[in-house]
Amino acid sequence: MEPFIRNHQYNFIRQQVRHILDALRTVSDPKVREAVRSSAEAKVVAAFPCASGEEKQWIERIFSLKSEAEYEEYLADLLPYVVKFPPVSDKQVKKLFPKAKKLKIPNWETLDFRTVTYLSWMDIATHKLYLIYAGDGGLVGVEGNYTMTHKKNMCSLCKGYGEVALVTAITKAKPAHLPDYYKAVGNYMCIDHRECNRRITDVSYLEEFMQSVLKK
Repeated sequence: MEPFIRNHQYNFIRQQVRHILDALRTVSDPKVREAVRSSAEAKVVAAFPCASGEEKQWIERIFSLKSEAEYEEYLADLLPYVVKFPPVSDKQVKKLFPKAKKLKIPNWETLDFRTVTYLSWMDIATHKLYLIYAGDGGLVGVEGNYTMTHKKNMCSLCKGYGEVALVTAITKAKPAHLPDYYKAVGNYMCIDHRECNRRITDVSYLEEFMQSVLKK
């Protein structure tokens, strides 16, 4: 069977498993534990509405789990079915950001691309942030300015709380009657992009952000 679970979906499954395990460890009322488990199981299955029969069988194994060891084994067994972020060459990156003449591209050799929903890096010399996402139409890139906040806040992408930077990108969309109008789109984003990728469980806002900046 080919990989079918995207990174954010795997993070979501892991999150729901943690909810179940937390309830098993801390809640004494069996009815409450069962309610937590049933809710988490339903959310996991609902996250894969287009899964094939065999894929559903793998996901629905969660219904038969009882112990902490079984849940941990379940997460480990799903890992081989996590889709890797598509390989990105330096040539592709430069094509995504043609205006960045001195673009410094990171070395991703040690990165596990199964743990990636988006690629991102900061250029401290220019205070630029570059973000690459693999959408339905292929790779797309957004460039923005970033300002360090030096304080914790909620990340717009992963909804986690931690050290963030304010990232501002200029949208290309403009009203027909205002041809010279440009709008700045600002978001708080995790400074630690690997941790953000580990926490993100929903790509709807990320895709909305990318579309708002790239839409002409």
